[in-house]
Amino acid sequence: MKLSYRDITALGFMTFALFAGAGNIIFPPMIGLLAGENVWIAACGYFFTAVGLPVITIIALARFDGSIDQLSAPLGKPAARTLAIICFLSIGPFFAVPRTATVSFEIGLKPWLGDSASLLPLYSAIYFAVVLLFSLYPNRLLDTVGRGLAPVKILALAVLGIGAFIWTIGDPSLPVAPYDSSAFQKGVTEGYLTMDALAALVFGAIVVNAIKSRGITSKQEILKYSCIAACIAGLGLSLVYASLFKLGLNSSTLAEGATNGATLISHYVSHTYGQKGYILLSLLIIIACLVTAIGVIAACATYFAGILPYSYKAITITLTAGALIISNFGLSKIISYSVPVLTTIYPPCIALVVFSLISHKFKEPKRIIAPAALCSLLFGVIDGANAFGLNIPSLKFLVASLPLSEANLSWLVPTTIIFIIACTLDQISSTRPTRSPHPEDAV
Repeated sequence: MKLSYRDITALGFMTFALFAGAGNIIFPPMIGLLAGENVWIAACGYFFTAVGLPVITIIALARFDGSIDQLSAPLGKPAARTLAIICFLSIGPFFAVPRTATVSFEIGLKPWLGDSASLLPLYSAIYFAVVLLFSLYPNRLLDTVGRGLAPVKILALAVLGIGAFIWTIGDPSLPVAPYDSSAFQKGVTEGYLTMDALAALVFGAIVVNAIKSRGITSKQEILKYSCIAACIAGLGLSLVYASLFKLGLNSSTLAEGATNGATLISHYVSHTYGQKGYILLSLLIIIACLVTAIGVIAACATYFAGILPYSYKAITITLTAGALIISNFGLSKIISYSVPVLTTIYPPCIALVVFSLISHKFKEPKRIIAPAALCSLLFGVIDGANAFGLNIPSLKFLVASLPLSEANLSWLVPTTIIFIIACTLDQISSTRPTRSPHPEDAV
């Protein structure tokens, strides 16, 4: 059995729509503004972590039937379960989902209604009521998101993106630090903040289940359609990012008072499209953020319902309520709180995903993937502590002396070395002759 072109298109749109959330909208404009003439150098680093890694993760997860537990099995059950829980909570109620509410509020309503302390809680309550309503029916995501809400989201991003290339406002400004000297490295770290590589660990199950819901059972076919969906999403994300980089690049005259990308977009849309256009686009962006929140809550609830003695419905309500509470901290605080956590858990997740793609080549995957992931985690903890403000001079010196430390990739070289050593030992053990039993050992 094969998917129809219509189903493949819906699957690709759904995957893209799940990824293209709040972080994807707010970070590129600020990079464009701050990087100035170096924006496309920064964009290369951003594409590496915000496009390449999510695509690879979806493909890797498809090899393991969309299960993060199967993917991380070489780490051992306790470590694998802990990593999965941290990823789901980070992408779910702690950071990503609350951020969708605050971004849609800052772009869609704040410019019109002001910054009253009571408005965000009221908006968040309505927003998450809608999220809950759709999340309670996860089996309908391909239809509700892929065929219903995703086209609306794509329309919103297309209008915003095309406008950025047609109606430019000002000339590029000079890059500010650190974009003046380390644009690529800064682009890499900004790509982390989208949380899309972690989100792919969550969305992989949604993609696989959507394929299965159409009667596809062959592992080879599931992998093929997952690859197609991931590539469609990657292409869509690349186009969105490029247009938003351009938007920020030419918006220096509108940057006054812009503390984040949501504010900058708000200024741009109001200036470019006028009041009526702004209202329409604001509504579309709210829908765009809703799509991501619905997909994430559904995926998180599905996972926790499988490991906890509670129903999917009860867990969905709990996760949505948690996201509602955290969303009221505001966008800037949510972003600042997320940086140390993401800096810590990204390295082991990246190492796990990349090495799992070739795990079938190993005799004992656990002997290779576990030590490499542990090494990346140790350096992730150090970088996370530094990002949190726990500056330990000896650890800072250790990290700073390693290649790519400016891009928070100090873990990459040590992890690669550990990986090579582990592979060598695995290869030696696989070629070592088996000891012949001594005749006297026979019974």
